[in-house]
Amino acid sequence: MKKTDDKIPQKTPLTDSHIALKAKMGEFAGYTMPLSYELGVKAEHLWTRERAGVFDVSHMGQVLIEGERALTFLEQITPSSFEKIHPNRAKYTLLTNEQGGIIDDLIITKISETQFFAVINAGCKNKDLHWIESQCPENVEITHLEDRGLIALQGPCAEKVLTETLSLDLLALKYMQMVKIDDLFISRLGYTGEDGFEISLPSEHTLALWERLLDHEDVKPIGLAARDSLRLEMGYPLYGHELNATTTPVEADLTWVMGKKTNTNFIGSSTIFQQIEHGTSTRRIGFKLTGKGVAREGAEIRNTNDQPIGSVTSGGFSPSLECSIGMGYIDPTYADTGTEILINVRGRNIEAVTVDMPFVESHTKTSKK
Repeated sequence: MKKTDDKIPQKTPLTDSHIALKAKMGEFAGYTMPLSYELGVKAEHLWTRERAGVFDVSHMGQVLIEGERALTFLEQITPSSFEKIHPNRAKYTLLTNEQGGIIDDLIITKISETQFFAVINAGCKNKDLHWIESQCPENVEITHLEDRGLIALQGPCAEKVLTETLSLDLLALKYMQMVKIDDLFISRLGYTGEDGFEISLPSEHTLALWERLLDHEDVKPIGLAARDSLRLEMGYPLYGHELNATTTPVEADLTWVMGKKTNTNFIGSSTIFQQIEHGTSTRRIGFKLTGKGVAREGAEIRNTNDQPIGSVTSGGFSPSLECSIGMGYIDPTYADTGTEILINVRGRNIEAVTVDMPFVESHTKTSKK
């Protein structure tokens, strides 16, 4: 693994382009990243929902996991089963520790029975790699693809834009599927709830693709601030907010990653199956503010008798709904949809109600296969 000076923010292959585009830059996960561009956060958010936004996500980790026992290994370190899925299918899953807590969430694509491609969160990259390597048997090889960039193209015009830009027919590519074309890995997925793609490619070619996409009239560059509001509207959990090493998949309402074919021998499975059977003392929920204000991370959640029942993990203004929304963990007694709650912001209680997630409708190209 490449050693870097933690005090000096790293660059992606697109950092100079962000600066040239007059992006507001900031440090994120050890990288200098664009927080927003001249368009502004709200307009970037809505542009992605209505047309197509392009994101630099090259700071995320890209990993190949290969070997005869690669599949068995992945079913040991995650709660998911990979045996029955077809090649080039992707799965959202979790790395779990011995206590059943979540080390990280990640996307794993099965290229073949002996080769898998994983994309991991930037802020957890080194930690995840150390954990995976520490659990890895001798006949499985882990390769960190440090020489590749990663671009996300998201929005209802994404297929049209990528088809016209690369002269490819992507109509048959379904949600959570990947196709390898020369040195490109094109996956139909993303973190916005819109139709879209993530394109992994060699670092030296990343800028050229980025600029070609930006030349399209339907495309605008989108920063991390809008990326966060987009994921919040979908109710997607974020590591360090909704997920951490002491939160389990049951508490996070993510037991669906286990699928229909239950994997029973993964790390932390004992605790997780006990919680599935007996319940937990806390549960992740979504809420919408009915009173005026904005809920932020750390705000206390109270019942209507003004008693503490949980706390907010993510919150903000939804440009699509034009209201304040958020997620948090609360006593399961109050988790049913439609329950009236209070969010205490700086000593003031704001009325809210628990709601189903996602907060807005997903427009991904889902597959029934």
